[in-house]
Amino acid sequence: MFISETKVRVRYAETDKMGYVYYGNCAQYYEVGRVEALRKLDSSYKALEDSGIMMPVIQLIINFKKPALYDDILTIKTIIKEKPGVKIKFYYELYNEMNVLINQGETILAFVHQNTMKPCNCPQWFNDLFIDFDLKECFERTNIKKNNSV
Repeated sequence: MFISETKVRVRYAETDKMGYVYYGNCAQYYEVGRVEALRKLDSSYKALEDSGIMMPVIQLIINFKKPALYDDILTIKTIIKEKPGVKIKFYYELYNEMNVLINQGETILAFVHQNTMKPCNCPQWFNDLFIDFDLKECFERTNIKKNNSV
């Protein structure tokens, strides 16, 4: 399992009239977590895009437990449990300053060729970033040929 932690401060513009983080901003916090997790692996979205691979989000799940408030410092825990295949799944946990779990979520991103927008395997160099982590085999591995022939 690979785990990355990133901290962000809730800005006023991210809150509603009650001072709670507007629910739509959680997806942006998840993106911050993903981007920083990739950086901790010595990679980036830019490196993938430069190699001709895009990663659109194809699924987003958010489970709200408690509100995040203006000026809170949040810890975004980003977790990768499975090796990437045609898709990669990220798990998220958001904690407030008192280390209380306030939000959990998941995103699934697909690997697609930039020119054709058709699904593809993640690049081998990207998959190799996870070699030192105990990750389960990704269930999509069995469907690679099927997805690449679309």
